Amino acid sequence: MCEEKSFQDENLYKIRHSLAHVMAQAVLQIRPKARLAFGPPIANGFYYDFDLEEPITPDDLPDIEERMRNIIKERQVFEHCDRSVAEAVGRLEEQGEVYKVEYAHELASQGETTLGFYRNGPFEDMCRGPHVEHTGMLPRDGFKIDSIAGAYWRGDEKRPQLTRLYALAFATKKELKEFEAQRELARQRDHRKLGAELEYYTIVDEVGPGLPLWLPNGTVLRDELEKLAEEVEFRAGYQRVHTPHITKSKLYYTSGHLPYYKDGMYPPMIIDEEEYYLKPMNCPHHHMIYRSRPRSYRELPLRLTEYGECYRYEDSGALAGLLRVRMLSMNDAHIYTQPEKLREEFRSVLDLHTLYYDKFRLSDYWMRLSLHDPANKDKYVDNEHAWQSSENILREVLDEMGLRYDERKGEAAFYGPKVDFQIKNVIGREETASTNQLDFAMPERFDLSYVGEDGAQHRPYIIHRAPLGTHERFIAFLIEHFGGAFPTWMSPLQVRIIPVASKFADYAESLSKSLRNELFRVDVDHSDDSFNKRIRKAVTSKIPNMLIVGGEEEEHNTVTWRRYAVKEQRNLPFAEFSEKLKTMRSARTMDNFADIEL
Repeated sequence: MCEEKSFQDENLYKIRHSLAHVMAQAVLQIRPKARLAFGPPIANGFYYDFDLEEPITPDDLPDIEERMRNIIKERQVFEHCDRSVAEAVGRLEEQGEVYKVEYAHELASQGETTLGFYRNGPFEDMCRGPHVEHTGMLPRDGFKIDSIAGAYWRGDEKRPQLTRLYALAFATKKELKEFEAQRELARQRDHRKLGAELEYYTIVDEVGPGLPLWLPNGTVLRDELEKLAEEVEFRAGYQRVHTPHITKSKLYYTSGHLPYYKDGMYPPMIIDEEEYYLKPMNCPHHHMIYRSRPRSYRELPLRLTEYGECYRYEDSGALAGLLRVRMLSMNDAHIYTQPEKLREEFRSVLDLHTLYYDKFRLSDYWMRLSLHDPANKDKYVDNEHAWQSSENILREVLDEMGLRYDERKGEAAFYGPKVDFQIKNVIGREETASTNQLDFAMPERFDLSYVGEDGAQHRPYIIHRAPLGTHERFIAFLIEHFGGAFPTWMSPLQVRIIPVASKFADYAESLSKSLRNELFRVDVDHSDDSFNKRIRKAVTSKIPNMLIVGGEEEEHNTVTWRRYAVKEQRNLPFAEFSEKLKTMRSARTMDNFADIEL
């Protein structure tokens, strides 16, 4: 018995679906009293849930896999038949399949009059299908039982706990091995693992779930990312602002976030008999800055930017390291512009994304154009003309720029359409890196206006944009992208100096002092460890530059420069190294030979 899933590859769905039946048949060979529950295909494989009198252990898995291969070798045909509900229930009750009986009654209550069954060899399962024609079409080496877990029946902790066998399944052995290799890379590069090992951040119960404490190393990553954005946005004509962390509830009633967004906000505080909220977004505050005095068309577009902390009460089950947190530091900005400059401004916003992604050498990304649903009047601002016009503008800009995108109906913000940037990282996980929204509703709600060339009052459009998303999510992405080996300009420790013996400590310290005076992050390894162990420690810590100094270096005022993940090392004057380091920092290179020559 299995639940239907949506797969792009129908053949792979059939393979995984059929293998689930084969695994259930193999389990029944060693546990004939087992009762079966659900066994659906899932991403990367399938699972099956069993109610067992005698548990299955990891030692049983090779035997089950071998039995599955024997079943595949038998080329058992998958035969389909339909039975009336009464006949199906009677048959299942005779077999003691209490979980299938319950599900059969549920399907009947939903109007089903017949139930489908599939038989292969001696095994039969209540199932909608589809399956391959026979087991001989299944890959003998393309699957692997991956793990054993507990699972409550129907996901209800008050119901019986079952044993779930997870399995990986692909069309070929090569695809299976590639997936396992990528998964191991994902495990090694998981930002939560590296975040602890390299001391970027910590989350503790005493502070609260989803509220990261940034350690010194992680704070460097935040600061460097913000410096980059400050420079880029300054050149692009943005003006920085800062807004409070709390505000009166009235502001969010004006914006429309209350009461509709209340579940995503922390509970209110009562101060001087008034309700205050921790802010979940910066935009209403920026609108008030715009409204702080009359505006003229001559100062538009007005681009206000802020790295503002926001607080959102995410469900505890959704929290995941830095990817989903309850305090977010957003690379936020709002652009207030005349309608006739809207296309140009939105194009510039998309160009800004490209600039950042090129800087970090991110190439596997695409856009998701989120549109409103005209049939859902309660979810969206009721202005069909504005919706159509705004959506057409975004679609035309994306087409003109030749950007890859797909459209998603019903996923727009309540005040306007949006373009999400989707990125797939080196370990294969897809993330929404940033969201850019076109807003025609808030100017009306906040009574925002400007004096046009004709001397009359006009409503601006607003572009909400955050090319770097939040510090938390983007840094999590970068930790995994670089595997913790950040380029020199961003690295928490940029240089480690390793004297080959203690008598060269003074020379090492003089070099350290010189670099610190140039505002480089540098230390000297004075530990009693062996020279080779100190080298290994620097490599394990993913420090981008090591300077090895001894008698020859001290005599000639040189250093031996060794770089992370680069076999070659070079002896050069310290002054020359210092200049190269300055270039790596100012140009924000990625530390490859293509960026700067050793």
